[in-house]
Amino acid sequence: MQVQNGAGAVVWAHTDERWFRAVNHVAQHTPWLHAPARVYAEDGVALFAVLLLWSWWRARGAGDPRRMAAALWAPVGALIAIGVNQLIGAAVAEPRPYTVLPHALVLVSRSTDYSFPSDHAVMAGAVAAGVLLADRRLGFLAAALAVLMALARVYVGAHFPLDVAAGLLVGAGVCVLSYLLVRPLLRWLIRVLERTPFRVFLTSAEAVS
Repeated sequence: MQVQNGAGAVVWAHTDERWFRAVNHVAQHTPWLHAPARVYAEDGVALFAVLLLWSWWRARGAGDPRRMAAALWAPVGALIAIGVNQLIGAAVAEPRPYTVLPHALVLVSRSTDYSFPSDHAVMAGAVAAGVLLADRRLGFLAAALAVLMALARVYVGAHFPLDVAAGLLVGAGVCVLSYLLVRPLLRWLIRVLERTPFRVFLTSAEAVS
């Protein structure tokens, strides 16, 4: 992990590298876990898409405009968080672990983009926060899966631990803050749309009756 300046940053960098080496050591001695970790680290994004859809479906069945507003914003907030992350990544310009630690075990394709913060962790954190705003029970499941995604990205050698920790925080923070900013407008828009044919996407017949 490259460090520009500051004694505190040096300490963090060394600590981060030490944590990565510890996780990588575990990965080297758990070959039975390589395949599932690789699949989840690379393709687990699809599972978060299912969570977003599930959150919307449950909000529709509940007939609660507050829940629907949060469920509809969750994917938008995730996209905004990923966009913000591109700016952060370009500003920090941290290399991937396998660039500075060439002997590290890497279980996924090597990427040329920056390591900090992790895009996958940002996505997972944003989705978890968005789903939690709409559905607490489902949100806890999303949060657990987000943490698992963060751990998987370190396990496969794609990121340092601080990359994924920062990613979770950035994703969740951007999603929640952006939702709070647009929440009044979203609820107004939902009330308007409920008087149009689009209401079928917002409230089920059971909820109306």
